[in-house]
Amino acid sequence: MLLASALSEGAQTASRPRRVSRSLPLVWHVETLGGQLMESNQPDEAINPASVVKVATSLWALERLGADFRFETRFFARGTVDEARRVLQGDLVVQGSGDPDFHAENAFLVARALNDLHVERVTGAVIVNQRFWMGWENGSSGREPDPIKRSVLMATRLRQALNPKRWDGSTRMAWREFALRRGLDPKRPPQVVVSGGIGADGEANPGQMLVVHRSQFLVEILRRFNCYSNNDIERVAAGLGPVDELATFVASRCEVPREAVQLETASGLGSNRLTARVIVRLLRELRSTCERLTVPVESLLPVAGCDPGTVTHQFPLLADGPSTTSVVGKTGTLTNTDGGIAVLAGFARTGQGELLFCVAVPHAAGKLKGARHAEEKWVLDLLGAHGGGQPRQCAPELPTPDAGASIILLGNRVIPPPDGPASGATLPSVAAPATR
Repeated sequence: MLLASALSEGAQTASRPRRVSRSLPLVWHVETLGGQLMESNQPDEAINPASVVKVATSLWALERLGADFRFETRFFARGTVDEARRVLQGDLVVQGSGDPDFHAENAFLVARALNDLHVERVTGAVIVNQRFWMGWENGSSGREPDPIKRSVLMATRLRQALNPKRWDGSTRMAWREFALRRGLDPKRPPQVVVSGGIGADGEANPGQMLVVHRSQFLVEILRRFNCYSNNDIERVAAGLGPVDELATFVASRCEVPREAVQLETASGLGSNRLTARVIVRLLRELRSTCERLTVPVESLLPVAGCDPGTVTHQFPLLADGPSTTSVVGKTGTLTNTDGGIAVLAGFARTGQGELLFCVAVPHAAGKLKGARHAEEKWVLDLLGAHGGGQPRQCAPELPTPDAGASIILLGNRVIPPPDGPASGATLPSVAAPATR
């Protein structure tokens, strides 16, 4: 056992000594909201931050796009619509703008809209561009590297989701839940049968615009990715620039040399390098941006005891106990890369004020469960040393990907999301897809 001191000269110590187990090699760093060092151990050792990189990606996206940004996916008729026969004679062309969170539920919205426009069958193909993504891939570890093959896969998923006769069990379940949420008859799903197959040429001569799908707000999308630590957050970064630009952004915001930030991916997959001290600085920058955008940090990162996902699942004593809801943060886990690692970084609300922390167990391959247990005990001790954990307000229930989405039909008539604007509301005319 050892005293958790390792403080710089003049740093204020905790209100009472803390004892930390030496059974696992913990690295940590703790500061106040004002930037005062509280305690640390090897804070400048470069570690693999794993999925804590998603904090950097979230900050980058908020700064570049804004919390209320929405992705648009546009659907065109390359042909003519026979309203009497409810047939599009031609192709259904899809131009995505990089919506990272488009799923079967969103396809249901589009199918309903197409039915409302008297389209139930497409004689041609469904053709998508290379910025239309649907369903999960697990980031770069599961992504099809060939862009054409990847687009074909996405077009296949869309074609299946539009036609109930092609649904698998998970899609049928998604429809039942969708119908229940929206008060629809589960026995009467929308249907668009695409007879002509699929294609991956969605850019040239798209035809007449029929439907625009607008995603929910970016902040809600990022929250879903962070709660579940989903590696497809890489899709968000793809529209912002290469990973080197993300690393440069982080170094600038954290005021550290560029070489102190080494990023291979925007999700935390692969070999990335940050220090515990830089991670705490990154958290402070995230909070600063959230305050400027009037977005509570609890609406971007998961709260232990409030939100589903990795924080609540991996740290049960933080989620359900005297300190429940006092910690909001981000997990990071790698099973084998760089010898494995477990990381927890975030904000701890204590009786003596808010603390920013990062704790990590490097070389945790084969002992991840024990590493998380050690980190959880470390955080509980930290809370106890500073007056105990204090509850924070939970964000609203994590929404489904369609909950805040909206559909614009030709003529600007909107099909609202639940609790959205009244039916018949209008929006400004839809211009050509914006480029970023």
